Amino acid sequence: MAHTEPTHTNPPRDTNPPAHTNPPWIRSAPLTDVAGSFSTVQRITLAVVCAATAMLMLDIAVVNTALPSMAREFDASMNSLKWVIDGYTLALATVVLSAGAWADRIGRRRVFVVGALVFTAASVLCTVAADIATLNAARVVQGLGAALLFASSLALLAHAFPGREHRTRALAAYGATIGASFAIGPLLGGVLTDWIDWRAIFVVNIPLGVAMLYATRWIEESASRSPRRGDIWGQLSAIVALGALTYGFFEANARGWTDGVTLTSFGVAVVAFGVFLTVESVVAQPMLPLTMFANPAFAGAQVATFAISASMFAVFVYVTIYLQGVLGMSAIAAGLVYLPGTMVMLVVAGLTDKAVGRVPAWVLLSAALVAVAAGLAWMTIAGEHSSGWVMVPGFLLSCIGAGVFNPVMSGVVLAEAEHDDAGLAAGVNDVFRQSGIALGVAALGAVFPAASVLHGGDAGAYVDALRVALWISAAIAVVGAFVVVAAMRRARATTDQATGQVASGRTSTAATHAARTAGGEPTRTRDTASLLVVDSRSPDFRHPGPHE
Repeated sequence: MAHTEPTHTNPPRDTNPPAHTNPPWIRSAPLTDVAGSFSTVQRITLAVVCAATAMLMLDIAVVNTALPSMAREFDASMNSLKWVIDGYTLALATVVLSAGAWADRIGRRRVFVVGALVFTAASVLCTVAADIATLNAARVVQGLGAALLFASSLALLAHAFPGREHRTRALAAYGATIGASFAIGPLLGGVLTDWIDWRAIFVVNIPLGVAMLYATRWIEESASRSPRRGDIWGQLSAIVALGALTYGFFEANARGWTDGVTLTSFGVAVVAFGVFLTVESVVAQPMLPLTMFANPAFAGAQVATFAISASMFAVFVYVTIYLQGVLGMSAIAAGLVYLPGTMVMLVVAGLTDKAVGRVPAWVLLSAALVAVAAGLAWMTIAGEHSSGWVMVPGFLLSCIGAGVFNPVMSGVVLAEAEHDDAGLAAGVNDVFRQSGIALGVAALGAVFPAASVLHGGDAGAYVDALRVALWISAAIAVVGAFVVVAAMRRARATTDQATGQVASGRTSTAATHAARTAGGEPTRTRDTASLLVVDSRSPDFRHPGPHE
């Protein structure tokens, strides 16, 4: 029934209690910004989301340090060992977009609970794994749970903190959690592996997961008013394409590039990728809207994300094996080699906020990728009898680049997206980040000798292969820098010509209003300009939704 009240009055307040109520001592989240501290519900939601994020980030960082110990216990081949990383990242990358659609449809809290259950159960399986195959299968299940958690966690945060001031503070805590997790991850993995056992890196997830599940009883449920439908054929073809491509790289290492199994895997990947593109171009609500990539700046940002993941974060898997398998360092010592770089990355990420809004994003991103490439190139001086500490300057350079790259890229992706597409845009960025790690580990692994250095393989051959992998990784980072310059500078030139009013990351809202008043279509000047110079302190900057 239509309301009969005048338009200037507010509708009567609903006096019925909501379906999900809290105990009297739990204060609900305010609907708007208010001065003072967070409500109890907000604090619980923030704590749960940050705990989940820390668990997911640590499960990537700590595993690298524990890989040599896993290999020795299971007598695992290099290919089997690589699946410990890629099983997790591939599952996360291929499912996270669909998981976001499920969360929007059936409820973000509900999907978060399912994700926490799956991730915790998989951690138990990892802890009791009796062989490498069981461990790899459990890691795939972990990746599926991680996708559900990733897709729903920031949506829960956005719902709990609808006001700009509170949301900004919550996002600062969230970002600090990510940085701190990566900073302490390698050393924490080394400490747990050396002092207890490599299985301890998964044991710590279990009580944390149980605590999160208990705390979700006070998190408010939310869902989208117009959720996207599932894209089952797009989902299946994406899984087949990335899985077959990864398997092909693994088999190229074991069987050779011209072997029938290797070529068949690559052929299946090409066909599946073609099916994926076809499906996404014709389905009404695609999992990955290809129209987003018509914007060269958005497309360039995804290439840059893939580049830093496939270079720096992928090759560090093999650097860790070098430190422990060739140089004979303990897991703790290897973690300490990483520590200066990861701590610098955390500090630089915080300082980068001062440059954001004053320096064009394409300058910051391209400089960051060049720094990553320079650091990787430095690491090629490592030899069979070097000290592990000669790698530290290279780690510092690369981590400085990553410290600049990550916060700028987050702002770029969200500033470019329309308000309703912000969560999807960030999800797409997650896909490129995780698939970059997975494919980078697989492709770089093809240059290493099939005989693992951890089982008496030729250390000299491994070092030679590591140098090749580092040079390839540096080249990937440089290519990413060129793509950023080419794509984002072109977008900036187009925007400047269209508006003539780009200054410090802001565009004139009056110009857009005038275009609307004149009856024309407003140009997307604000989004593109914000992409080029993102100012998170500007009142025009939006924190529009999930994944921000």
